Amino acid sequence: MVKSVMVMGTSSHVGKSVLATALCRILRQDGYRVAPFKVQNMSRNSAVTPKGLEISRAQAVQAEAAGVQPNEHMNPILLKPTDGQSLQIVVQGRVYSHDSAGSYMRSDKEALWRAAKESFHYLAERFSVIVMEGAGSPVEMNLKAHDLANMRAAEMANATVVLVADIERGGVFASIIGTLALLAPQERARVAGVIVNKFHGDPTLFDDGVQFLQQRTGIPVLGVIPYLPDLGIDEEDSLGLAAPRYQRRRDTGGIRVGIVPLPHLANFTDVDALFWETDVDPFFCRVPGDLLAAEAVIIPGTKNTMEDLAWLHAVGWTEALERVREQGRPILGICGGYQMLGRVVRDPDALESSRREVAGLGWLPIETTLASPKRTAWVQGHLAGPWAGVPVKGYEIHMGRTDSIGNVAPLASVRAAGEEEWRSDGVVTDDMKVIGTYLHGILDNQGFRELWLNHVRQRAGVGPASAVLSITALRNHAYNRLATAIRGHLRLDLLYASMGLDETIAGNLEEGGHVSLS
Repeated sequence: MVKSVMVMGTSSHVGKSVLATALCRILRQDGYRVAPFKVQNMSRNSAVTPKGLEISRAQAVQAEAAGVQPNEHMNPILLKPTDGQSLQIVVQGRVYSHDSAGSYMRSDKEALWRAAKESFHYLAERFSVIVMEGAGSPVEMNLKAHDLANMRAAEMANATVVLVADIERGGVFASIIGTLALLAPQERARVAGVIVNKFHGDPTLFDDGVQFLQQRTGIPVLGVIPYLPDLGIDEEDSLGLAAPRYQRRRDTGGIRVGIVPLPHLANFTDVDALFWETDVDPFFCRVPGDLLAAEAVIIPGTKNTMEDLAWLHAVGWTEALERVREQGRPILGICGGYQMLGRVVRDPDALESSRREVAGLGWLPIETTLASPKRTAWVQGHLAGPWAGVPVKGYEIHMGRTDSIGNVAPLASVRAAGEEEWRSDGVVTDDMKVIGTYLHGILDNQGFRELWLNHVRQRAGVGPASAVLSITALRNHAYNRLATAIRGHLRLDLLYASMGLDETIAGNLEEGGHVSLS
């Protein structure tokens, strides 16, 4: 019978996703067939499964740590905010509906709950351990009656619960004791232990705190986890932009790449590879003038192209981008950023905004019309033009169609699994100053990243360099590093015992292997 452990938090961004990722890798190392599961996730940072279905980035990362392919059942409900009031609701990988945030939160969600249970049972039939992740706090009392992601999910899975609190925020005692006090008695009985996360300094300095918590709550403290910066693991959502690697301005003397901080920024992990190149200094711009300090610029993806394009025009980014272009500095647009590079973006069915049409930057001879259905697919192929033949792969998540209205040179030829015909992706100008693509993860491709960065280096008067960094190897190393760090500070013996697991199980899966789901 499947065993389940659920990582809950006293609030959002206490480290649930990272700890769940660590447990996925640890359990895999200890020989268990493990899968991640989160009933409901709210995030603009998503991923596409091999079957072309959309789930949260966090569960895709956890699946990779567990050595299995991501599957739509690992995150049956994904909420993607389109603005401050509206949500796109994705169920088992496909767009289910659009709704206001308030209406969704107040709805009974029984149809969604049936989908969640179906997804859990799908995984339970195929894995020996499921690592579950809660959402926010389990005791948001104004929302608890309609909360699918926390205690209702734990009860459905008969899961052992560990409660995580972030000591870096302060108030760790109140957050732990208060959360436990607000749980119903049968809910509190599921909590097998507490984890204090993000501790700076010597963890033994918190020994008195551990004793106080255990005496006050009667629940063991399973670990005091140190603060672990720059893990090299994809962030779950925009809160992850507070991570040191995004906030700290590097100064290696290398080429500077400015990233436009779109208000509805989505899949910002597309730029992660740049942060691990030793001679590249990427940074998220704060004001339009920051772009002028960059040798190249990236306009990333967005969940609301219409509003973010209007924002570029309204607050001075368009003028700054035009100056960058006039100076011959390369500009790369990804997904929504690609759409913005064209003549116009239209939204006749109001899928993203009340705006029906917004003028683009006008640098590529393309026009985009937003329309359903959303395209989600893994594709692979090869670059075209001057970089012809270099292999490339990535995933698409976008609404609508982009049409050429003049002579254009495609960036690549790609196709998804099962497609017979090759098709063009993206556009590159003759001088290669402006490139647009729908491919998320394009910078993870070592060949493309080296070619594009060397083009930037050449424009900046810097000699070429080889891209020796393997993103796959980096992430695998990061998962192992994370697992090692957590093992050193977590009472796995107590956790395994509470789950009914044998800590001494042998027969680890071969490192780097992936398990497919039927």
